[in-house]
Amino acid sequence: MPTLIGLLICLYPKVTSPMALLLGITISLVLGNPYLSQTKKLTKPLLAWAIIGLGTGVNLDVVIKAGTSGVIFTFLSLTATLVVGHFLGKWLRTDLETSTLLNVGTAICGGSAIVAVSNAIQAKDNSTSIALAVVFILNAISLLVFPALGHHFRLTEEQFGQWAALAIHDTSSVVGASMQFGAHALEVGTTVKLVRALWIIPVTLIFAKIFNRGTKIQFPFFILGFVFTSAMVTYFESLQPLGSQIEWVARRALVIALYLIGSGLTMVSIRSVGAKAITQGLLLWVMVIVGSFFAVL
Repeated sequence: MPTLIGLLICLYPKVTSPMALLLGITISLVLGNPYLSQTKKLTKPLLAWAIIGLGTGVNLDVVIKAGTSGVIFTFLSLTATLVVGHFLGKWLRTDLETSTLLNVGTAICGGSAIVAVSNAIQAKDNSTSIALAVVFILNAISLLVFPALGHHFRLTEEQFGQWAALAIHDTSSVVGASMQFGAHALEVGTTVKLVRALWIIPVTLIFAKIFNRGTKIQFPFFILGFVFTSAMVTYFESLQPLGSQIEWVARRALVIALYLIGSGLTMVSIRSVGAKAITQGLLLWVMVIVGSFFAVL
């Protein structure tokens, strides 16, 4: 019952993304979540549709411009993250599979990249769950910390959007953090992150080859949906009023999705994270945060 009440509270328009996330985490850790399997099943498709809907509030010309300017940042940061993460894992003696999944999750787009590469290298379930748990915890932290840091350092919306896209793991958290900072930050952050997510394909193929395994790739098709909805409202002005309504619904859907993410955090998942994995994930993330911060200044 508390989980359902929390869900209803998130329908209230003044409930923001971090408020929803904190509410979900609090209810789950204090009172428990009897609908854990259902919330996990709902989260991924709800996030995907929310991101697709948010495309109606973004001008495609801005998408193309931001995506093009972010390619160099993306490639350099992705390569540096994978290389540094590899040696960090060796230094900490983290299990190779877990280390690899942590690195790709940090370098590309969090859970989506972890699942894609996990399937390609046929990683053990334990390695995958540990990597996902680490990224999940850091995502929750980033939603609360990044907007405050952005305001503290007086970043422009352009700078914050790029920084969030480069330093925050999951697309949903980039959207949630950027949305708090401003409309333009949301446009830039979402676009650069979606361009970054395209690297799932070559990176998955490379690691499949390195591990000498199959190459089953799970492509995040919400990227194409985001571009499509953005194009529709950009080039068909008659659709813009409808687009505004869809964008509002998508923003509420994102808030609900983040509540569900928070309600999925349990003491079991927290305890499952080994010291080496959390140390590697945290150190690598801090390096990415600092490096990308100076890169966007």
